[in-house]
Amino acid sequence: MVKHVILWQLKDELSDSEKAEVKDGIKAGLEALKGKIPGLIEIKVEINPLASSNADVMLDSTLESEEALKGYAVHPEHVAVADGKVRPYTKTRVCMDFEI
Repeated sequence: MVKHVILWQLKDELSDSEKAEVKDGIKAGLEALKGKIPGLIEIKVEINPLASSNADVMLDSTLESEEALKGYAVHPEHVAVADGKVRPYTKTRVCMDFEI
């Protein structure tokens, strides 16, 4: 199995209320992918970091294999969420994939 973890920082120009709305959209969009993408076992999005954090949103997902991760990356439903709810509002992205 493979873990796929991403941390995002939202764009500075977003107001606090816009950031809350964006976080809710990212969480809803990504978590709705469960059961729709082959090999995606679990997907969870954290949107309430402690003040000590320097990221705004975290994706924690588990996939069956590295091949499933590659399929997830290009799956049309994932791409639609990434292009519509994530990329327009984020300034940084850090990713770590590893076997478990």
